[in-house]
Amino acid sequence: MRSNPAFDPGVPDPTRLDAIETVIVPRGGDIGGFEVRRALPAPGRRMVGPFVFFDQMGPAEFLTGRGIDVRPHPHIGLATVTYLFRGELQHRDSLGSNQVIHPGGVNWMTAGRGIAHSERTSAATRAGPHELFGVQTWVALPEANEDDPPSFSHHARHDLPELEDDGAALRLILGRAYGETAPAKVASEMFYADLALAPGARAPLPDDAEERGLYVVDGSALIAGEAFAAGRMLVFRSGDRITVTGGERGARLLALGGTSLGPRHLWWNFVASSRERIEAAKAEWRKAEWGRGLFDLPPADRAEFIPAPEG
Repeated sequence: MRSNPAFDPGVPDPTRLDAIETVIVPRGGDIGGFEVRRALPAPGRRMVGPFVFFDQMGPAEFLTGRGIDVRPHPHIGLATVTYLFRGELQHRDSLGSNQVIHPGGVNWMTAGRGIAHSERTSAATRAGPHELFGVQTWVALPEANEDDPPSFSHHARHDLPELEDDGAALRLILGRAYGETAPAKVASEMFYADLALAPGARAPLPDDAEERGLYVVDGSALIAGEAFAAGRMLVFRSGDRITVTGGERGARLLALGGTSLGPRHLWWNFVASSRERIEAAKAEWRKAEWGRGLFDLPPADRAEFIPAPEG
């Protein structure tokens, strides 16, 4: 890690409590015995910049032989980013990608006009007890990029920019912030960062992003003297200078934001600027004409898939 003057919060702390526009308490859900907590979309707040979906996965512990099995399913009009704190997941997609992600690395999949993928615990990891804790987010694509060809890239932990300053350590997962740029190729202005703060340590959020949010993963975060516990997403007013401070036990945070792309339609795993695009993708997946239409299944994971829900 290296120091960066843009990462220094300065003094005094200029943040006012009314700079917080929304506080989101994620709702819990179950996907086959595995708990997720969804912060986006939320009532009253559908997106933060281009980020249209935000799921915390776990923390969960698994016995030998058990694990995650998210069968092949489709996406359009978005990019997915998977980021783990503990454990691993094996990604396979219809392009032929087959990649295990480990803590601190990034799996970045751009669906564009259409892709299918699965996420499972690998056979090697199932051989013993294991755990999983991470976050998956979806990033909406600009309208001009919704029909781009699908793509996938993986970026290991050591490839991501890292900064540190007086008890604060940051890893840039996506986009641009503090004069640094993450390696994944993105289609719009955004930032997404993993921020660790020691008790009392401070760090600024980027002040040049149109929209900004902060998710408390662990510990607690102080904003203008107010403490916010783990499992809260804070969304801030545009233009205000924001400084966050680690609470009594410090804090692990995910900071995110960027340029607003305007409203998006969401249905199941599809995101689009128009309902017509979603209806067309829905019809294509239901045909199950793998490799002859819009969608195919991962070459190494073709025995099953998730059917589209009714509606």
